[in-house]
Amino acid sequence: MTAPDSDLLIIGAGPAGVAAAVMASSLRMATVVVEAEGVASKLRSIGALENVPGGWSSGLALAEALQADLDRHQELGRVEVVSGRAVRVVGRDDRAEVVLEDGRVLAASAVVAATGVSTLEAADVAWVEAPECGRLAPLWRAAAGELEGRRIVVLGADRPLGTWLRAHPDAKVRFDVLFPEGDRYKTEEVDADLRVRLDLVERVTVARIPAGFRITAWHPAGGAHNFVVDTVLTNMGSKPAALPGLVVGADGYCPPKEQHPRVLVAGDLKGARMQRIAVAMGDGSRAALAPYYQAQAVPG
Repeated sequence: MTAPDSDLLIIGAGPAGVAAAVMASSLRMATVVVEAEGVASKLRSIGALENVPGGWSSGLALAEALQADLDRHQELGRVEVVSGRAVRVVGRDDRAEVVLEDGRVLAASAVVAATGVSTLEAADVAWVEAPECGRLAPLWRAAAGELEGRRIVVLGADRPLGTWLRAHPDAKVRFDVLFPEGDRYKTEEVDADLRVRLDLVERVTVARIPAGFRITAWHPAGGAHNFVVDTVLTNMGSKPAALPGLVVGADGYCPPKEQHPRVLVAGDLKGARMQRIAVAMGDGSRAALAPYYQAQAVPG
């Protein structure tokens, strides 16, 4: 049998992954964090935070704090950060493995998968047709200065809409937000913002034209209207970024009890209700505790 290289492998250095690493390090577990894009890379584009304790005003501020946490535990010699993209998780009798895109295979006594979620695209939802548009830009990554003075359609009324507006209270923008019935309850936090026009739709088609985009929107009461805009941004929600080797449920998320005993999932990857930063951080800490207590168990 091949001996594991470390006590714990963590895939992803977002809030859940960093919390898992800090907890594991505090327990003197030899820990390796695998990250493809940089520590807390998604957090850095979140302009406003209201639901995370600690006084963080923006995602960037929290991301820098998480980076400092990892740096501190690396200096203590308990955490190693490996740059690479994980492509598979394997649970074995004596160890768990993570296969990287470049062919490297890392092994540990246990793995915590904290890869979070990725942005839903037009091809992922039934109510939007944009077959020749390629990948449309997500709202949550949009810079306010690039949007001012433009005619903009936002597809979907997911929570990042409110976050973006709070982060840019003085931005001179006008969003035509086309959203399906399932997003109706999310519109309450933005319906008083004069920069937003909310439009309930059954389906939407998007086509690129020389002047920008031609939009056709069909409404529940019947009929459709066409208009042209400069920019189309997506805001339709997210999907779990599950790696091959994880057991995936019917909803695309990874139920913890169905994974290999040496493979744990943490944060957003577990379910839609986990998609809050503070919740994900707590869950990452919990995930790191499980293999620690398992290793402390006295046989018989």
